[in-house]
Amino acid sequence: MKKVICLLAVLGLVMVTGSAFAHFQTIYTEESALEKGKEINLKLIFTHPFEAGHTMDIGKDDAGTIHPPKGFGVMHKGRKKDLLGKLKPITFRSLTNEGRAYEINYKLRGMGDFIFYFNPAPYYEGSEDIYIQHVTKMIVNVAGAPTDWDAEVGLPVEIVPLDKPYALWTGNVFRGVVKCDGRPVPDIEIEVEYMNHDIRGNAFAKKAKVEAPQDSFVTQTIKADSNGVFTFGIPKAGWWGFAALGAGGDVTHKGKELSLDAVIWVQARDMK
Repeated sequence: MKKVICLLAVLGLVMVTGSAFAHFQTIYTEESALEKGKEINLKLIFTHPFEAGHTMDIGKDDAGTIHPPKGFGVMHKGRKKDLLGKLKPITFRSLTNEGRAYEINYKLRGMGDFIFYFNPAPYYEGSEDIYIQHVTKMIVNVAGAPTDWDAEVGLPVEIVPLDKPYALWTGNVFRGVVKCDGRPVPDIEIEVEYMNHDIRGNAFAKKAKVEAPQDSFVTQTIKADSNGVFTFGIPKAGWWGFAALGAGGDVTHKGKELSLDAVIWVQARDMK
């Protein structure tokens, strides 16, 4: 059944719903390129990053029950480590509300790339009567030694980077391939948002870094080509999120439409 669902996405029979717009699952850490290994803090938040807006309870269903995540781990030099049991529930505060999120402190040992990946339980979006599930990746590098940054984790849906997501100057482009069950998903829409507010503790800072001149600049939309490849020019330093909406095809959860989306976060820096 999984291969059939993904084949529908590959054939372009993908239903993308407006209710998923501007929702972004994050795996946030302060710095993605480190000189040496150390303990880092990761925060997993389901929110609206540009506006530091409404933060959702990860895994909340239509009855108000919060379900635990389905998976969380790290891949390093081809080896996966299950970290699901080490996630700690937290309450994260946006500028408008607070919601259930998670965090973990993880010790990076050795050099190379560490791919963190998260598969949350579906979230019920009441305004559209659908479920949303953001399968998310973020990569941290130690000592500049490349190992796994372009590797597939083997998630139901995922974005595989074509450029090192931790080694981007402002003005570089970031490219990725959207995949479902290992197959490229052609012509799919990808939403892009900038993390416009710093994270301090378990809350967004009030001060925004930039001001959008109009609403269409808050959540930008680009499209992948026939091979599932997309390209985006990075205009400002900081964290950028890419969400391929409906990458999993026409699927349902608890009898309702499920938007199974692939997400990746990348970090750019200014040249000084």
